[in-house]
Amino acid sequence: MKSTSTFAITAISALALTACGSGGSTGTRDSIRAVGSSTVYPFAKKVAEDFTATHPQFKSPLIESTGTGGGMKLFCAGLGANTPDIEDASRRMKKAEFEDCQKNGVTEVIELQVGLDGIAFASSKGGITMNLTPKIVYEALAAKPYGKAQTTKTWKDVDPSLPNEPILMYGPPSTSGTRDALKELILEKGCESNPEMQALKKSDKDKFAQVCTEVRSDGAYVDSGEQDNLIVQKIENNRKAIGVFGYSYLEENLSKLQDLPMNGVDATYDNISSFKYPGARPLYVYYKKQHVGVIPGLKEFIDQWTKSWTKGGQLAKVGFIASPDDVQAANLKKVQDGTIMTGEGLE
Repeated sequence: MKSTSTFAITAISALALTACGSGGSTGTRDSIRAVGSSTVYPFAKKVAEDFTATHPQFKSPLIESTGTGGGMKLFCAGLGANTPDIEDASRRMKKAEFEDCQKNGVTEVIELQVGLDGIAFASSKGGITMNLTPKIVYEALAAKPYGKAQTTKTWKDVDPSLPNEPILMYGPPSTSGTRDALKELILEKGCESNPEMQALKKSDKDKFAQVCTEVRSDGAYVDSGEQDNLIVQKIENNRKAIGVFGYSYLEENLSKLQDLPMNGVDATYDNISSFKYPGARPLYVYYKKQHVGVIPGLKEFIDQWTKSWTKGGQLAKVGFIASPDDVQAANLKKVQDGTIMTGEGLE
């Protein structure tokens, strides 16, 4: 009750400031604010555009691309006008983030799996080509592959069948959900191909995580910020470079880029939706139930998401991949029932 009453006072103050025409860095709070994943960003923008068109009585939502990790910090910082209403995420909330939310009074969070995405590997049209595997990517990018010194300089050093070209991959920073998914779906899987690493995972999870997910910092992997479009531009201008980003950016730029298969499987809509593609992952939206009814239009904006995430929905026009029907139904029920996440199953 304490957190709810505190938010009520904060919200009244915020609305009073809005009525007086106050602005500033925290923004007005007669509009929705969403932060988070650069992968979810284009989808959230599309939902916002459709929401504004169908609900002219509400102001346009503010959608910010902060990266999943950075967005979680903002989202879980507390309740009230100076905090976001929504977190867009390209991975599931972590246990530590959930605990931060709880500690700061954000005790009523609703978690929605809104759709699917794939971590795509690509190069420029006519550029470097190769068949990748999680093992190849791990051995090329790991700071200390299998706990040993990183000595590879070229792709051929990693595997004799690959091009004799320098390893150069542009990818997301550590705050990005795409980077987290790269670690979990690709790097860890590649690392686990080694029996010693399988044993290490059982005996020392922290050491396993360090050895299997720490990325080299000698220039072979280039942290390219939270904007996936910048990665597209960089590999477009360098025929020997590879980029890693969300599938929607590949799909949007197929005239400029070519997909590099993973385990012989192309990153396509059908392969990702069936999880045949190794880099397939769920996408999430988190919102504060405590802000519903206080921030104008928040309920309607979430409803807009549920109308847009179907296979034939509006988001399909911008490369969005729908979740299976049963997952859509379960998440729609969460919205209708206002089901609050408990933190069960978070890691």
